[in-house]
Amino acid sequence: MRFVDEARIQVRAGKGGHGCVSFRREKFVPRGGPNGGNGGNGGSVILRAEPRLLSLYDFRLKRLYEARNGQPGMGSQCDGKNGEDLVLDLPVGTLAYAVDEDGERLLADLSEAGQEVLVAQGGRGGKGNEHFKTSTMRAPRFAQPGEPGEVVDLRLELKILADAGLLGLPNAGKSTFISQVSAARPKIAAYPFTTLTPNLGVMIDEYDPDRRMVIADIPGLIEGAHEGQGLGHRFLKHVERTRFLVHILSIEDVNDDDPWAGFELINEELRRFSEELGQRRQIEVVNKIDLVTSERLEALRERAAADGRQVFFISAREGEGLEPLVAELWRMRDSLETHDPLHRAWDAPEAEEDDFEDIEVVYTRE
Repeated sequence: MRFVDEARIQVRAGKGGHGCVSFRREKFVPRGGPNGGNGGNGGSVILRAEPRLLSLYDFRLKRLYEARNGQPGMGSQCDGKNGEDLVLDLPVGTLAYAVDEDGERLLADLSEAGQEVLVAQGGRGGKGNEHFKTSTMRAPRFAQPGEPGEVVDLRLELKILADAGLLGLPNAGKSTFISQVSAARPKIAAYPFTTLTPNLGVMIDEYDPDRRMVIADIPGLIEGAHEGQGLGHRFLKHVERTRFLVHILSIEDVNDDDPWAGFELINEELRRFSEELGQRRQIEVVNKIDLVTSERLEALRERAAADGRQVFFISAREGEGLEPLVAELWRMRDSLETHDPLHRAWDAPEAEEDDFEDIEVVYTRE
């Protein structure tokens, strides 16, 4: 599944330090020559691809990034210290565009882990007065000022592949679930089609911060989606680009005679749209168990066991039953893990132009 995560920031390279005006003044050297040192160079701004990062969320919280200035030169031929470079870690796959009055131009395509690209050059330090000494000018009383560093407005863009896609009928509680396991805050209300564009969340393992999972809340599908009903084709294309599915059914849509009919309705839509999609691995979930009695819930558990189905029963609103479900998500994700952090080795269908019409926001829960 591919979404566009975007942030706009400004980066400022450090200023160069000023050169120093200084002369030797020692006891037995009454007319010593110039000995002013050079200013240090300003720090540059460098973008680096970091495979552990999955979103640009932090760059929407802070917009200005500045490298350190170079230190001014000093007497006794002491040069100023160079300003420290500022290295910004970005997710692998980030595109960085420079934005100015003429439009945009691509500065960096961070396609490989560890790749570094300089986007703002630090200013050069100024020369001290010692540098300007000549046979005809033995005591220059001036030095060169440091140069300003580059200032660049950047638009960062990241196209993301989702690990898990939340699938189900409208009002199944998918948005509530994703808000519980990540810091995504989708619109939530008790009526169908609250979600009209996919929402993304990044779930982080509390025991291992390097383990991260991108979860997509797919808008609710309806019968006839494979024929385009209810924006079905567009939503099903999003589903097609997930690595596995979390199929959520509201207990309100479960009847005692055929409790799993809601699952089968959506699965049939998947099969009609794509035979491969119909075989995509799934985790089946019944949500909103807080709305029924414990006796009915136990009867449904027994029915699932008798039918040979592994069904997770949860209340996303109350947080009940989430722990074993989240553990199963991690198990499924790890079983499908590839060597590539962005799962590019996974053979996902190529995205089409209209997949990127809406800018989607990724939130991360630490």
